[in-house]
Amino acid sequence: MPRRHALLAASVAAIWGVNFVVIHVGLEHFPPLLFAALRFVLVALALPFVPRPGVPLRYVIAVGLFMSAGQFGFLFLGIDQGVPAGLASLVIQLQVAFTVVLAVIFLGERPKPVQIAGGLLAFGGIGIIAAGRAEAVPLGALGLVVLSALSWGIGNVASRKASSPHPLGMLVWSSLVPPVPLLGLALLSEHGIGAAFSTLDAEAVAALLFVVIVSTFFGFGAWTTLLARHPASQVVPFALLVPVVGIASAWVLLSEVPTAAELAGAAVVLAGLGLTVKPPRASLRRLVGRTPPRGGVAAVDGGAGTG
Repeated sequence: MPRRHALLAASVAAIWGVNFVVIHVGLEHFPPLLFAALRFVLVALALPFVPRPGVPLRYVIAVGLFMSAGQFGFLFLGIDQGVPAGLASLVIQLQVAFTVVLAVIFLGERPKPVQIAGGLLAFGGIGIIAAGRAEAVPLGALGLVVLSALSWGIGNVASRKASSPHPLGMLVWSSLVPPVPLLGLALLSEHGIGAAFSTLDAEAVAALLFVVIVSTFFGFGAWTTLLARHPASQVVPFALLVPVVGIASAWVLLSEVPTAAELAGAAVVLAGLGLTVKPPRASLRRLVGRTPPRGGVAAVDGGAGTG
């Protein structure tokens, strides 16, 4: 993976870490399923300005259902029902394991031994963090975040399988899917929908715009682009940075003070991620050399293959 793509992936992870704090703020103003539905209603407004995704309709529906509706519906419900923002940013990274396993089964990807070792080390760090955060958290709420991670993993593989030539188009067109089930479930199960609009204030609008413009358009737009160009096993491990940023931002902005176990686990996550994304020595020489190989260092497994 070229250095600029690695930096882009790290930037997306940082934004998504902060996004958990923003979600916490948004859920103080909106019921969870309504909040998730509004996110994708606003994203879908960009439809006239983006190209069609150029892939079969089944992939658009799959990405919309799993990467969007499932991931964020379950996540917002889990946070609303008691999972702290910092812990949610950690648990959802189980999507890395789900994605790698599903990519092996359905895409035939074969991660290198050093990537496997780095992933295991990073998950060891997540385990250390989880040991210091899982007390007094409702089990059902925690299970919802695990379901969110599974849905994201399925969406990652569907996006990678689709290999849309227009990732932003894929993001926007697939956003037509989630409002239907999310709004339907919100109307059936959530109270206070009218009050959410009648008491709308600047903080609520800012939270909604952040998750739409920054987290979705930039974050998922960049994520789907990277997954279309690189194997999922190279891109997805960057998401392990999300809980590090998420826990830090929740500490600063929400006073969720991390324990010593969380800080130690975050360091282990970073070490594991370093192993997972470290390029082979030959690729490293090309990265620092004067001339990249034909097709760039990102040319892997035949090109495009996501988020």
